[in-house]
Amino acid sequence: MKLRTFSGGIHPPTFKEFTATKPIKEFPLPSQVVLPLLQHTGAPLSPLVKKGDRVRRGQKIADVEAFIAAPLHAPLAGTVVRIEDSFHPLLGKFPALTIENDGSGEEERKDPLYGIESKDPAFLREWIREGGMVGLGGAAFPTHVKVSPPSGKKIDSFILNGAECEPYLTCDYRVMIERPSAILTGLRVLVRACGAERAFIGIEENKIEAIEGFDKLVKDLPFPTQVVPLLTKYPQGSEKQLIVAILGREVPPGGLPLDVGVIVNNVQTAWAVGRMAEEGLPLIERVITLSGECLKNPENLQVPLGTVLSDLVDFCGGWVEAPKKVVMGGPMMGVAQTSLQVPVVKGTSGFVFLSNLYEKKEYPCIRCRRCIDACPMRLFPTTLGKFSEYQAFDEARNHRVLDCMECGACSYVCPSNISLTHLIRLAKAEVMRRSRGGEINE
Repeated sequence: MKLRTFSGGIHPPTFKEFTATKPIKEFPLPSQVVLPLLQHTGAPLSPLVKKGDRVRRGQKIADVEAFIAAPLHAPLAGTVVRIEDSFHPLLGKFPALTIENDGSGEEERKDPLYGIESKDPAFLREWIREGGMVGLGGAAFPTHVKVSPPSGKKIDSFILNGAECEPYLTCDYRVMIERPSAILTGLRVLVRACGAERAFIGIEENKIEAIEGFDKLVKDLPFPTQVVPLLTKYPQGSEKQLIVAILGREVPPGGLPLDVGVIVNNVQTAWAVGRMAEEGLPLIERVITLSGECLKNPENLQVPLGTVLSDLVDFCGGWVEAPKKVVMGGPMMGVAQTSLQVPVVKGTSGFVFLSNLYEKKEYPCIRCRRCIDACPMRLFPTTLGKFSEYQAFDEARNHRVLDCMECGACSYVCPSNISLTHLIRLAKAEVMRRSRGGEINE
């Protein structure tokens, strides 16, 4: 088996043994859900309901007239009891709809989607938008936007991203093993919507069961599709690195995959699209991983959006020991949480509960270039870190600081324990702020 990969990257312990063999469990509908009005990259939503309204499962409850946005649907039937600021896993607090479960189970479903290959791509893109679909790998970019290439941009290849390179997370792996049919239905919709001529499914070689399963199924698709085994390496699941590994194409600095004729979507996004095509349910649930040494029973769970983290912890049996850090997502690019009252949002791939943390003393840079060798974007992290420290933001911009994807590889390998990712993130924020204000010198 020839394994493809990209230059740079690192090999952290995967810690996937906690949950890799655990089948997906369906989390029971909670007593209430909290649904922030911003769960995607793009414009925040406006409520289509008011306090006291009854809603059905699958009913559209929030939307906005903006291209880069995705509507929100009720994950359970019940009554809207609050519309107010609530905990948000990324934004601290944000306006949210709280729905109290009334136990009726009333649903609002779309008709199944038949004859996918005969559908007009524009119809499919609007159908995807109406389902509230966003990228479920973490970025939560609206899917209908991704599959809408601008005029003059020809898409020849579609890549389904099954790498799941973050430590601890196994939700995508389990979806690939347990829900392959719906994934391939979703792939058919996405390929037709963007006009791609062929498809690739990239899966890291530590997920051999998923590779073998898809190898048997893709021959029945109506377009050429290849399953591509990838070297297990972080961050193999990044779009640009995936494109290099599979197609040998390099996205230009500041560019997007569509600039090289490619669209990339996560396997769980395809599952959600396929599920709507087969069952008529919009994006109201997703599969997440709860893992880490602190959790009594780590699990892969299919959960309604808006489920509060404390309810999930209780379902997993609580703690073996209290965690020192709770992270939404994986430990490399995830976001630390300050409360167990945060809800699951569309971009939630999991929660990791960590205890093995220790303070690292920082030392001066020894110019070893390990960060340069590890950087998947071929940047100079130590130099960018210095520019950030000395507030040389023009220089940081000129050295491509905005191309950093904040994967954390440089900080991971640094023998001096310099928080390079943090420094670069600060520089990026300032460069973007100044660019918006016209303060950066050309």
